[in-house]
Amino acid sequence: MHVLSYMDIFHECFVQPPNSQKSSIVPGSNLWTSPVSYVLDNGLDLNAKGVIMRVFDQFRVKSCIDFKPRDSEEYYLNIKKLDGCWSYVGRVYANGQNLSIGAGCDTLGIVEHELLHALGFYHEQSRYDRDDYVKIVSANLLPGKEQILDFLFSSDESTVHGTQYDYISVLHYGKNALTNGNGSTIITIDPKFQDVIGQRLEMSPTDAKELNLLYNCSETVAFKFFCGFTDGAMCKMNRCTTNGSSWEVVTDVHGGPSSDHTNLPNGSQQKGYFIHASTVSGQEGDSAKLETGVVKLNRGCNVQCLQFYYFHSGNKLDELNIWIREFEDEQDTTGTPRLMGQITGSPTSHWKLHHVSLNATKPFHVVFEARKGAGSSTGGFSVDDINLSETECPHVVIQIDDLENLLDTSSSGTRIYSPRQYSKDGYAYRVASPTKCSSDWDNPRESGSGVFYENDELVYGGSPYNNSFFTTIEELQTREFLKGGSAIFMFDFEALIEKTSSRIKRQSSDTTRQTKKHRSRH
Repeated sequence: MHVLSYMDIFHECFVQPPNSQKSSIVPGSNLWTSPVSYVLDNGLDLNAKGVIMRVFDQFRVKSCIDFKPRDSEEYYLNIKKLDGCWSYVGRVYANGQNLSIGAGCDTLGIVEHELLHALGFYHEQSRYDRDDYVKIVSANLLPGKEQILDFLFSSDESTVHGTQYDYISVLHYGKNALTNGNGSTIITIDPKFQDVIGQRLEMSPTDAKELNLLYNCSETVAFKFFCGFTDGAMCKMNRCTTNGSSWEVVTDVHGGPSSDHTNLPNGSQQKGYFIHASTVSGQEGDSAKLETGVVKLNRGCNVQCLQFYYFHSGNKLDELNIWIREFEDEQDTTGTPRLMGQITGSPTSHWKLHHVSLNATKPFHVVFEARKGAGSSTGGFSVDDINLSETECPHVVIQIDDLENLLDTSSSGTRIYSPRQYSKDGYAYRVASPTKCSSDWDNPRESGSGVFYENDELVYGGSPYNNSFFTTIEELQTREFLKGGSAIFMFDFEALIEKTSSRIKRQSSDTTRQTKKHRSRH
């Protein structure tokens, strides 16, 4: 059997077992039983392990497919660092079915691609209706590779579950896949998708839809709640007021915002809705509460992430407090409240993405409390697009507003630094490349240099490194990643090694605080 290497095709390939006649989406006998058992081989790069764990969460949020470390199951995925990025299609081998995440394969989109193969999917351009949407240019293919790309299933062999051809599928090859250098090998019938095919950012909405159809998913593992206040609906949330203050579903607010977040950018005349609590009138301390229904937990990890967008047009002393109320049992109607997060300070000019990490261990409500502070206000707090899932929140979120204008008005080579970030242990850092291997990642007081930061604070940092390419402005526009002109970058750091305390000796609380201050790095 010939396994395509990473150099044969830049990002991915699949392996078909001998003597198998499979459709583009495998039949039920080759489907996995959720949770899918897996083993992470010790030879995997540390970054690859972290990406794989993050991808598992993506599947949990978007489907009913869960994953678990193998105990004694006969069928399981043996995820290893072999030659290239590849997977068998469907569940075909007992006693460990190999899936390779080789050198250069450890990105979210590529790992999602290979796991979709393992779960039963072939490439998008192998659909029986492929020729209605793309043209394969055989003359531009590498010799001997014609059957790899110019290959499709008949309608008798495959099913597409009634979905449209998906140019942005993470399972679609790029325009220059397997090219001999004489030009593109795939030409889209609709030219506006020519530079879109082959994206490896993440699975598309249609990818997720087909996965759920294939596995007959009626709900997801980790996704709990969404509310975009569509058509003015309250999503079964309850309002509680004090002294007349209340959350109200609106289409715009005099002090801002002028539109909801869900429909940005919105070229239609139809207005969207969001929820707003005014702090214009009333007394200091007046509050309005918005409460979700009871959220029941599916997973045992006791980790939840609340994500929402907010717009602050009130006074800098106004507060948006995020509470949870946990209930011991069904007879407990009062619950135990806990404050989980707070937003205050200067008003905003854009919708802002915000995350709150929760750690509920029992059924709970989420409560949004808008509280009026001292001083006058011309607006209040607005909230839209609320998401709740049983996953970890992103570790770093950087929102760059008016990105296109910033690119147009900045000289080439201009650097935009993230705000200083803090780990849960109190160490400061800025975003940097996770794959750089050198002594530059040593203690910054030994390998870095001192810099006077805010308030004449002396901090030490190593040399700055960066990923030279995230995406193009065309891709940001095509995928509508720019909402209201803002681009949002989220970063996650997954540690799959045991923590040790031998490198750091804490002598006193004062020494601890000083050590944390000086362990800043770029």
